[in-house]
Amino acid sequence: MSRYRVAVRVLLVLLGVTAAAPAWAQIEITGLWGVRYHEDQEERVPGGELGEYFGIPLTDAARMRADTWDASLYGLREWQCRPHSADYIWRSVHPVRITKDLDPITGEIVALHFNYRDLIDRVIYLDGRPHPSAEAPHTWSGFSTGEWQGEMLTITTTHLKEYILRRDGVPRSDQTTMTEHIVRHGDYLTVMQIVKDPVYLTEPFVLSTDFILDLRTQDAPELCEVEEESDYEKGWVPHRLPGTMHDSEEYAKKHNLPLEAVRGGAETMYPEYKRRMKSGGAR
Repeated sequence: MSRYRVAVRVLLVLLGVTAAAPAWAQIEITGLWGVRYHEDQEERVPGGELGEYFGIPLTDAARMRADTWDASLYGLREWQCRPHSADYIWRSVHPVRITKDLDPITGEIVALHFNYRDLIDRVIYLDGRPHPSAEAPHTWSGFSTGEWQGEMLTITTTHLKEYILRRDGVPRSDQTTMTEHIVRHGDYLTVMQIVKDPVYLTEPFVLSTDFILDLRTQDAPELCEVEEESDYEKGWVPHRLPGTMHDSEEYAKKHNLPLEAVRGGAETMYPEYKRRMKSGGAR
């Protein structure tokens, strides 16, 4: 059994996974859930340091894309109102409002809506419908289906537009599939994500985050207005040429870390790699 499968099984046990149970055993997860800013703080607010890919199972193509990524792209008119994609928006500053679509006759839950201040509205279909063909349109929210496994909601998402996995430019392709396991513990909601990308990841990327039930926040929509940027109107596109950026070297030197570790890769995801670094095995 691979280390990835072992790690996922352990995480699922910690989340309190039980065998499939009847509908009455499903737990209530609707409501407004607020962000915990101390979790993934760099991703939520300032963004991580450039060139730091530790713990991400990147391919060489992903490293090149990340090395040449320029945050100034978001100053372009066509980029300014881009929302976060469904996989990344969990680690944004936006709360999530979860509501139900009910069948008017049977009262059964047909779908759940995960709405992030109207930036995107994810529909999680619970009626057993299949995912569309690979040629179907891709969107920021993707296409999601869910099923209850005891008190845990498991969601499968496909048809996501290409986006970033991290705010330092680590890419994620439009061939990505994402599995989410959502569990409620009292007033806390835990979301575990398993992201698989055959283009930019050599192994699944696993991460989790938590939200807290918020009974006071006014969940106002966020509206975006495009601002004029004169430099971009002249035809200049933000870019950084391959081989000219040395962010990883600078980060490694600043934090006294081996460059090999900073550049990421599947091996840097596991505890054994930390022991290699201490013993001098990582350069």
